[in-house]
Amino acid sequence: MNKTQIIHIVIIALGIIFVSAGVFHENMWFDESYSVAIASNYSIGEIWEIGGHDVHPILYYWMLRIIGLLTGKSILMFRLFSTIAIAILGIIGYTHVRKDFGETTGLVFSFLAFFIPTNIVYAGEIRMYTWGMLFVTLLAIYAYRLYKDSGNIRTWILFAIFSICSAYTHYYGLMAAGLTNLALMIYFIVIAIKQKKWTTALTKFVTQGIIEVLLYIPWVLTLFTQMKQVESGFWIQKKPFFDTAFDIFLFQFTGNLDSNEYISNNIGIFFGIFIISVIFYIIGRNKEKIKKDWMIPVVAITTYILVILGAVAVSNFMNRSILYARYMLVTTGLLIIAISYIIGKYGSKKTMIACGIVVIAVATAINYNIITVNYDLSNEEPIQFLKENIQEDDIFVFGNEGSGFIIASTFPEYSAYFYDAQGWNTEEAYRAFGKKFHTVYNLDFLEEYKGRIWFINTTHYSLTEEAIKKYDDINILKQHGYEIKYKGYQYTLSLVQKGV
Repeated sequence: MNKTQIIHIVIIALGIIFVSAGVFHENMWFDESYSVAIASNYSIGEIWEIGGHDVHPILYYWMLRIIGLLTGKSILMFRLFSTIAIAILGIIGYTHVRKDFGETTGLVFSFLAFFIPTNIVYAGEIRMYTWGMLFVTLLAIYAYRLYKDSGNIRTWILFAIFSICSAYTHYYGLMAAGLTNLALMIYFIVIAIKQKKWTTALTKFVTQGIIEVLLYIPWVLTLFTQMKQVESGFWIQKKPFFDTAFDIFLFQFTGNLDSNEYISNNIGIFFGIFIISVIFYIIGRNKEKIKKDWMIPVVAITTYILVILGAVAVSNFMNRSILYARYMLVTTGLLIIAISYIIGKYGSKKTMIACGIVVIAVATAINYNIITVNYDLSNEEPIQFLKENIQEDDIFVFGNEGSGFIIASTFPEYSAYFYDAQGWNTEEAYRAFGKKFHTVYNLDFLEEYKGRIWFINTTHYSLTEEAIKKYDDINILKQHGYEIKYKGYQYTLSLVQKGV
């Protein structure tokens, strides 16, 4: 083992510790509560049926279901499951990237896998993004290996597996898998034309392609159903393309979405410009060498861009935007491949050290903010208050804000009523929150109800006031407001007695 390999292993060890530092908590925000609920409440078959009404494929929920069965539905283990994906991504810098592209490129890849802002932010989120990124990255690596040697059956099998896993984890993964398969098909067709015969490689590609299609056909009908649901209403705000492109740029270099949540956007702009400038500086200093060795970074970046353009095309087709910065996390591994290849293969030692210092400085600031927020004691107060005051037959009533769903997911044994005043058209998808979860469209269901009700009010509405105006047999027993650091939720828990 040489010096570079030892440094590489040290980076992996420190990187795993670094991205794990902020994940040991049981807070949730809305999207995480959905993941926890569907994985905790339903079987594999039921997840397929209910998940078909969500906006993502279901492989991640299946995987989370298995983790739940193995760990007693531990929220902490659900969270660490996402961290494991980042850990594996960093490790393949040593096991795969180093072997395919050289020791320095592999080292830079592992370093960026752990210290790039988006990966730090999402390493502990109970969602499918880190696993989607891992599958797409492995898909790209095995596609490259097939380009280099199409005779290895094991490589074909792994390429097909990671293609189908990418497609079943996220629709951006589906687009990445489709583009990669298309590129390989064109390559093998060109080779066959040059050789003026049908090649063995083309036979293998067609075989694995048919298998991929057959495995995805069961989900195709669900995909069309989801597209129709998106046509009737979807939460992503449609923006001019260049505004969204800037959002993606900021997201990749800060982890922020529409805010300065983890680090100042101004720092993110500086950081992004710095990395891009370094890339162009290296290219400019090594033009002749890179002219002969352009394929890897260009193909990786092109695929990344084509996924964006594919999302734009689908958005225009449906007249609803599906282009969202966070979804690009699924293809971030392609960016890491391109950057690490250029810096690792052609960057000087001084350039790499300078980049490393800047990346670590930004990463440390982001992780400090994550740790400060995630472990703030205010996050635990509302759940603790409920545990101390809730009684057996109490019910929850809440509206179109995430706080109520978090509580419904945390207390699935209690009946919860989602008052869908805005017509989100999510009744089937929200069955994920359990058999005691109900969607209602007014407060009429309380007409004959007698007992205790927990209204969850936000800064935008007060269901307590609406209920008191509607019914004269309601008395407020307890009321407490909370400002949660984790994801910035603000809401009031209002316990009332009705009809007794």
